[in-house]
Amino acid sequence: MTTSSSEQGVSLGMPQLPAPAYPDDVRTRLETDAKEIISRYPGSRSALLPLLHLVQSEEGHVTRTGMQFCADMLGLTTAEVTAVATFYTMYRRKPSGDYQVGVCTNTLCAVMGGDAIFESLQEHLGVGNNGTTDDGKVTLEHIECNAACDFAPVVMVNWEFFDNQTPDTAKQLVDDLRAGAEVSPTRGAPLCTFKETARILAGFPDERAGAVEAGGSAGPASLIGLRLAKGETEPARVVHPRGEGIEGEPAHDPSPTEHLSSHDAPQDTSASDPQHPAGPTAEEGE
Repeated sequence: MTTSSSEQGVSLGMPQLPAPAYPDDVRTRLETDAKEIISRYPGSRSALLPLLHLVQSEEGHVTRTGMQFCADMLGLTTAEVTAVATFYTMYRRKPSGDYQVGVCTNTLCAVMGGDAIFESLQEHLGVGNNGTTDDGKVTLEHIECNAACDFAPVVMVNWEFFDNQTPDTAKQLVDDLRAGAEVSPTRGAPLCTFKETARILAGFPDERAGAVEAGGSAGPASLIGLRLAKGETEPARVVHPRGEGIEGEPAHDPSPTEHLSSHDAPQDTSASDPQHPAGPTAEEGE
């Protein structure tokens, strides 16, 4: 006995039509940019990643039209381009917001509060993972490691860092973005829109005044290991949890330039907890 295609849930409808072409003026402009990108590589197909950023900067996501354009410029099939565009999460496959708000939910950020931040933002914005607000301003996503564990939990907006976040500060952040208020990352370059970010990632200069000079993003907590490796030392200090201090002494209030990590507060360890003394309890082999 055979089963029909309809019973199997298989659609035998009309094949998908070819992607619509860019308007002539848009294609001419993109071809000029694409040729500049391709000229940087000894093999043209190596230019595919920046070309995908280029077409993403045009429409805010990688469309079928954009992938056909990349294929035409590089002499590839659309299947080859699609395979790359769907592999990397940095390429959006559907319309997205002006600001991509990514909440790190990898191990350290999660236990430091990343999961709580992501859940609170979903409820606050009324969207799920990879959802975009009705005004088209914010797309929310959970992402794997932001490589900023020393400032956990971390939120990124268009790949710029917002360190040591809480559910309340994260909600204020997205509210400011939606209201058009000026928002400054904790470190790194000023914010720009997702389309502008995509063009920079395609390899074109960031022409905003002061943006390049502000691009350094390593904070003191990230560099302390490097200083120790170079033999540099500094006076020992104890930083207490926010709002607390030693009896009779004011609580430590770090300056804006100090920018401490959320891990600077002392924690109970085997060396400091009398109930759990450090060191082995028996000789080796016993």
